[in-house]
Amino acid sequence: MARLTVRDLGHVGFSDAFRLQTKLVERVQADRDQAYLLLLEHDPPVVTLGKSAKAEHVLASAEQLAAAGVEVHKTTRGGDVTYHGPGQLVGYPILRIRDVRKYLRDLEEVLIRALARFGIGADRRQGSPADARSGRFTGVWVGDEKIAAIGVAVRRWVTYHGFALNVAPDMAHFDLIVPCGLHGHPVTSLAQQLGRRITVEEVRPVVVECFVEAFGFEDVQTDGNPG
Repeated sequence: MARLTVRDLGHVGFSDAFRLQTKLVERVQADRDQAYLLLLEHDPPVVTLGKSAKAEHVLASAEQLAAAGVEVHKTTRGGDVTYHGPGQLVGYPILRIRDVRKYLRDLEEVLIRALARFGIGADRRQGSPADARSGRFTGVWVGDEKIAAIGVAVRRWVTYHGFALNVAPDMAHFDLIVPCGLHGHPVTSLAQQLGRRITVEEVRPVVVECFVEAFGFEDVQTDGNPG
């Protein structure tokens, strides 16, 4: 069983986080006994374009995005258009896997378990058979509303990118895009579901605990070193 190092990066820009992921992917490729879980909030906020992203799913103009302080970045992950910003817990697991589909289901399981700890009943959705095959509904849902997005990339069987759980982000920023390219499917957050103020700091340790449980890690350490 690999050892898991958990790193809390706090608030970090998308480009800096991506560079760190790339560095750690190479480290895990060289050391099969090592795995990482990076936890962070993207600040400044960012719209990310996955490999399947369609330009029309970014609803705001470049000027509107700039006025809102939102960056735009193309990414190497699968999927369509997503938003990340303060108040959203982003997790980038970097670990060896054998089955991509199982890995996606395991990430969903982590978040379903974590939400249950807060009394929120969340689940997976497949949509139509075509949707299930394409993975368009990958993520975690509360009823018809998406509360967590998942998009990953794999390089020589080592994962990067990951999940984004809406804790208490600026929900108006989701109006800038068609989240995950899904028309007519609103997004929600823990704050909205609970009807109270909640912080990423409150949610983070619960997600870590559920991640360790779901993936079966026994050797876990916390590392404050961002590099």
